[in-house]
Amino acid sequence: MSEVVIVWAKRTPIGRAGGQFHTLEPSDLVAPLLKQAIKDTVGDASLVDDVMIGNVVGPGGNVARVSLLQAGFPVTVPGVTIDRQCGSGLEAIMRGFEAIKSGQAQIILAGGVESVSRAPWKMAQPTRPGAVPTLYTRAPFTPAAYGDPDMGIAAEEVAARYQITREAQDYYAFSSHQKAVTSQRTGRFNKEILPLQGVMTDECPRADTSVEKLAHLHPVFLPEGTVTAGNACPLNDGAAIVMLMSREACLHYKLTAYATIVDATAAGVMPDILGMGPVPATQKLLARQQLQVTDIDIVEFNEAFASQVLACLQQLKIPQHLVNIGGGALALGHPYGASGAILITRLVHELKKGQRGLATLGIGGGMGLSMLVKR
Repeated sequence: MSEVVIVWAKRTPIGRAGGQFHTLEPSDLVAPLLKQAIKDTVGDASLVDDVMIGNVVGPGGNVARVSLLQAGFPVTVPGVTIDRQCGSGLEAIMRGFEAIKSGQAQIILAGGVESVSRAPWKMAQPTRPGAVPTLYTRAPFTPAAYGDPDMGIAAEEVAARYQITREAQDYYAFSSHQKAVTSQRTGRFNKEILPLQGVMTDECPRADTSVEKLAHLHPVFLPEGTVTAGNACPLNDGAAIVMLMSREACLHYKLTAYATIVDATAAGVMPDILGMGPVPATQKLLARQQLQVTDIDIVEFNEAFASQVLACLQQLKIPQHLVNIGGGALALGHPYGASGAILITRLVHELKKGQRGLATLGIGGGMGLSMLVKR
C-alpha cells in the first residue's frame, strides 16, 4: 500500500454568515483554491484522479463537480460531494487517503466548503393535497426514537454530564479569541490562507472580547443553561482544499511532502452527547497505531462549543496547551463542511519535522472523526 502525503494545503479566509463573502456560492469559494493548487504543483489539472469535497447546507447537486469545472478543469476529471455533517471536509480527505493508499488513485484534491450565507431555504413537501408547506432549518440527525437533539441542547447535556462550568466555558472561548487575534496580528495564518476577492483576514475573531463581557451573555438553548452565543461557534462561510499524492507521485513531480497521513478513524456516540464523538474516534485511532496521547505534539480540535471541547479534553487527558495553538472555531468560525479540512490545513503548516498532529471533531447525530498526520 502506498504512503499518502500532503503536498499543498490552503484555505480561504473565513467569513461571517451574511458578511464579507455573503454573495458567493460554494463553488465561488472552492474554485480559486482548486485552480491555485494546480498552479502551485503539477500544472496540469488532467492529472487529478478525483476531486472530493465535503458540504452540508449547500444547494445540493454536486458542488465538487460544479467547482472543478468552474476552476477550468477538463471534463475528464470527476468530482464527488460528501456529507458527514460537520465532519464532511475531513471525511473527504479520509476518502482521498484511502483511495491513494489502496492504489486506486495517485493524485486527489480533497477538502470542504460551506456558505451558510447562500444556504437555500428548505421546505417540506406537504403530505396532504392543498396543505401549506412548512419551512425547516435542518434535516433530522436521528430517527424520532433518539429525540433528534439539537446541537445546542446536546452541548448543554455535555456541560451538565461532565460538570463543565459556565466560567470554564467562557474562559476557554476568551482564550480562543485571544490566540486567534494574536495569530492575525503576527501573520501566523498567512501561509495557510489564499486571499479571496482581495480579502486576507478571517472576519470573526474579536480583539475587544473579555471574560466579563462573555459572562453577561444570556444562555441560548436553556433558560438556566450555560451555553451562550459567546462560548459557541458562529455561523460561517469558507473553504479549504488539500492536495493528496502517493509518495511515488510526489517524488515523480519533484514536490515537497509537507505531511504524511498516518491513519484516520470514525466512531459513534449517543446522539444526545454528539459533541463527545472525538473521544472514541481518537481512542480508536491511537490504539490502532499503538500510541498514547503523550505521543501527540499538536491537536487541532474543532470548537463547536466550549463545553464539548473541554469535556473531550478531560476524557482524553489532552493538555490544553497542545490544542488549537493559533485559536479555534469559537473565534475563527465553523463553516461546517470545510472545518475538518481547515483543521488539516492548519496542522500541515504548524507541524515541525518529526512531530505528530491530531485533527478531530464531533458530528451531528453522534459521531466523531480523527486523523493523525506527521511531518
